[in-house]
Amino acid sequence: MSGTEEYGKVKVWSGRIALGVLLLGLWELLSGRAFNAFWLSKPSLILERIVEMTQKGTLWFHLSVTLQEAVFGLIIGMVGGTLLGIVLAYSGIFERWIYPYIMALYSLPRVSLAPLFIVWFGIGMSSKILMVVAMVIFVAFYNAFEGIRNIDKDLLDMMKTYKAGKLQKLTWVILPSITVWILTSLRLNIGMALIGSVIAELVGANRGLGYYITYSSGMLDTTGIFTGLFLIMLIAVVLEQVVIQLERRLLKYR
Repeated sequence: MSGTEEYGKVKVWSGRIALGVLLLGLWELLSGRAFNAFWLSKPSLILERIVEMTQKGTLWFHLSVTLQEAVFGLIIGMVGGTLLGIVLAYSGIFERWIYPYIMALYSLPRVSLAPLFIVWFGIGMSSKILMVVAMVIFVAFYNAFEGIRNIDKDLLDMMKTYKAGKLQKLTWVILPSITVWILTSLRLNIGMALIGSVIAELVGANRGLGYYITYSSGMLDTTGIFTGLFLIMLIAVVLEQVVIQLERRLLKYR
């Protein structure tokens, strides 16, 4: 990395940290003064709650459950949606038959599926993972499908000229061409995966950050609610940074 790039990176992160400190500082300063701290809590109380949860062992207990649900569901949904998009894009007339039904499923309010998954599979992790898959799979499908349709036709014609087989086309042209689309859908789906897992936990669970938020709400504990929300956002930021690093490795040619 050159000196200019290193300086630019430091500048970006310095700006992010400064903005975060400013916003948290204003929240801390105004809470209890401009508005009642009961309604929005304050950063210092959230930090105290995280320390308290860490000491009691409940922090990792709830956080790890939500993280597992989100990651497993994200992987299953991404793989399933991407494969479905690739297969359907090359299925000929079958794509025209099935596409309207995929659109119909996509239009369903997937939040309403959470109670059904709870009824069918109980309050364990299986129902939460299925909820995440339902949230993730369509974004993965549409990105892969559109990525295939936007491949440069000259590349495909060139592969035909060299009499390349289907596996060679997939390896040399299709997957490299849709990598950007797949990574974009992966970044979008991080938030969708966390939303899906938390929604399922809100409907029915005995552990996880969604459960902790529901429990805190029932106790009128706004600090607990904001603590759960903060931890969810923290997971999203960490996962996105992992994807960014993966993207830099896979897309060095850009």
